[in-house]
Parts: sequence; C-alpha cells; structure tokens
Amino acid sequence: MAATFAVAALALAGCSAADESTPDDEPTSVIIGQFLAPATFEVTQAEWGNRALYYQAVYDTLLYGESDGSIEPNLATEFVYSDDNKELTLTLRDDVEFTDGTPLTAEVVVENLERFKNGGGAYAGDLANVDAFEAPDETTVVLTLSAPDPALLAYLSREAGLIAAPSTFDAEDAATNPVGSGPYVLNQDATTTGTSYVFTKNPDYWNTEVQLWDTVTMNVLADPTAGINAIQAGEVDTMVLTDNNNLDQVEAAGFTIEASELNFQGLLLLDRGGELDPAIGDVRVRQAINYALDREGLLEALQLGNGTVTTQVFNKASAAYDPELDSFYSYDPEKSRELLAEAGFEDGLELEMSSTAVLGAAQFPLIGQQLADVGITVNWVDTPVENYIADLTAPKYAAVPMQLETNADWQLIQFMISRTAPFNPFGFGDETTDALISEIQNGDKATQDEKAAELNAYIVEQGWFAPYYRVSAGYAYNAETTAVTLNATNIVPSIFDITPAQ
Repeated sequence: MAATFAVAALALAGCSAADESTPDDEPTSVIIGQFLAPATFEVTQAEWGNRALYYQAVYDTLLYGESDGSIEPNLATEFVYSDDNKELTLTLRDDVEFTDGTPLTAEVVVENLERFKNGGGAYAGDLANVDAFEAPDETTVVLTLSAPDPALLAYLSREAGLIAAPSTFDAEDAATNPVGSGPYVLNQDATTTGTSYVFTKNPDYWNTEVQLWDTVTMNVLADPTAGINAIQAGEVDTMVLTDNNNLDQVEAAGFTIEASELNFQGLLLLDRGGELDPAIGDVRVRQAINYALDREGLLEALQLGNGTVTTQVFNKASAAYDPELDSFYSYDPEKSRELLAEAGFEDGLELEMSSTAVLGAAQFPLIGQQLADVGITVNWVDTPVENYIADLTAPKYAAVPMQLETNADWQLIQFMISRTAPFNPFGFGDETTDALISEIQNGDKATQDEKAAELNAYIVEQGWFAPYYRVSAGYAYNAETTAVTLNATNIVPSIFDITPAQ
C-alpha cells in the first residue's frame, strides 16, 4: 500500500499453476496471488505497495526502481539534474507506442505528469515540489522545482511515473480499461473484476527481453486462509503472506519464502492537532497510548515472534534509525494512567477507530483490551477493505490501526510525516517538524542524515505514532518461479523480478 495490507473476495478459478507449461517444460504463464484488487486502473489514482503489479503489467514508468533500491532508465533513457537540483531533464525513448498505436511523446508525458499532480489522488503530493512541466522537443521533458526533492526520481519509478495513453484521459472506462505501453495488456474477456485479472503479452513491446511470460494472471484471495489453501493446492505460483502463522505449511508445499522487515504495524495517531478528537491532540494522551501497549506480547501473539518490537517508524536501513528508539516506550500501564490523569482523563476516555479483518482480526481485541486496561475504551467500526484507506485519508478517524511500508528517509517523510503526506491526512505539523523537514530537503547528505535522526527522535517523543513492531513479511514462490523482492522499498517484487526458475 503504499500502504501494505489488503484482501478482497475471491473464488479461485480452479486451474493449477503447475499445469501451465509448454511441451519442453518452459513455463509460459504465471499465477500471482494478490491481496487487493485494483481500485482503479486510472493512473492519477494509482497506489503502489500490493497494487504495484497491476500497474506495472499495463503501464511503463518513466524510471525504474531496481530491487536494490537504485533508480535506472526506463521510458526516460537519461535523467539529469541541474547544479541546484531544481531542474530535472528527462530524455525519452523515441521507439515507444501505446497499445492503441499512439506514439509516446514529450507532450504526452507532460500531460500525464500534470494530470497526476492535479488529479486529487492519494499520492498527488509526490509532485508537490514541481512547479512546471515542459516539453521543449519531442523527446525532452523538463521538470522545474520550487525546491529540491530528494525522492523525486523514486516517485517517477512508481505512481507518479506511470504513463497512460491520451485516449484514456477522458474515457468513461478509464478505471477498468487501461491503455499503456507496458509489457502486457489486460484481457477483458478473461478478467473478472474484483476476482481475477488476466494479462497477455504485448506483441509490440519495446523491451522484449523482460517479457518472460505469455500470460500473467493475478487472482485476488479472500482472506489469509484462502491464500494458504491456494498455495497448498498449487493454485498460485507466488504470493505475499499476510502473516507468519502458516510458514511451515507454506514451506511444506514446496515454496521458498523471502522475508524482510520493511513494514511496521501499529496505530497511526493522526489527529495531532485535535481537530476531530481533542484527546489525540494532547501529547500526553498519545504517549499514554504508547505506554499502554505490550509490544512483546503483541509480536508473539500476532506474528509468532517473527519481527522486532519498535516505537519508531524509520527502519534499520535509515540514517534516521536509532536502536534506542525501538524501546523508547516500555510497557508501563501505570505510567499510561498517570499521563491520562495529567491530561484530564483520570476517569478514562473513548476513541473510535476503524478495523478491517485483513489487518489481522486478532489484533483488535488485543489492542482494545490493552487500552481498556488503562482506561481507554475503543469503539471499533468494522470497515470494508475497499473503504479502509479512503476513510483513513478522508480523514474520518483520529487514530487507526495500520501497516505501512517504510521507504528511504525522504520518501517516508513525504509518505507519513510532512504536512502534505497522504498518511498525515490532517496536514499536521509544527515549527520543529517544518524546520527539520526543510533542512533535510535542502541540505547536503550529512545534513540530511543528521536532521532526519533529529526528526525521528522528535516524533517518537511527541507520540505521532504508536508502532507495535516491524513485521517480518514474507513473499512466497514455488519451484517453477523465482522472485526477487524489493528489499529497499517493497516486499512485493517488481513484475520484472518474478521470473521462471532457471
């Protein structure tokens, strides 16, 4: 997912992944288990995370994010910054056509970028620092920035860099009928919206070397149990694991599991200004919530110990990471009650939070009980998975449980900390965070690292979040396939990194 959670309804089509091969046993198709159906194929509303594969199948991005986190050419063969990092020049390929026959031009790219920035999508803020997009000639695009953006290249390898054909811009069926220049084409006849999506090889794709499958099928699984059943029945070749409760069964089915701690799970204490709920606007209440959580117990109960308890959202690869901040808030119910009393809630308080089973149904009674033990009553509102992110970002709740990816420092800041971050839906900030974010944005590497560490320490002390742990998330693949996960950014591999086994 950007947000990394999910699940929608599914009845599997009944075909076995193991049966998909040519006479000489060279696989020609792959079946990928997915947690989320695409909410839309309209690129201005695109989301990465678990939905990235849908978009990568049919669209190209301007740049490409390698599994090691490096950014490489794609539709743009060259990308060069000016000395002050306020102008980015892209040189485009001149041999690309969309699947409707329209050629890729700089003007088309500019239109896509402008539509993304102004389209109102959850990640439109990725281009907030870009003041102007220009096409001085057919293969050159120039982005003029109001201020340096250390994550802009990464954004152009994800949602913001998706390029759609102009024919989709005002099309009534843009949400369900994507037209891109990507390696595959959505087979509308074979696709059942919300359940199974079938993509066939684009015969005119400009980079045939990366088209390793004739057919890519993405099946949406109903719940974690359905996913495990599909793995055991050989009905999928690859799949993200929603939790760590069935690792033995997955391995017994002949699947390899790639695991890494890329995501944190916890509470997003969003209403730090107290607009919707004044209680969450009080730092003492946010700190009390942190002290009320038995993180070790939660990790064992919910993930069978597969992960690391933490109270910070920056991960170990980050320059901002401080191992001492993993335990800044100990499990201390008495301290929690003291802070609540200081904030004027000695008789307790009530909070309304959304819940959804795809985050792990067992989480909610455990969190509810731990908070109730210190006097905080949580009224859970069961929310359909397809509405969960929309309700969060509306914003509809002062605090919500969530699992989020943790990217490189500037991306993480723009993802959940800055005033324009999609997972800071109230747009909260203060003088301290504003100043630190500005120094990170405009400073050299040493300054960026130093100030990111200061920012991390500050938001932990201020209780902006109440993480439980970094999840040891797994991506499973069978003996016929190989998957290289994006260990720097996303447990879900790129579609180009899901390959036939050699």
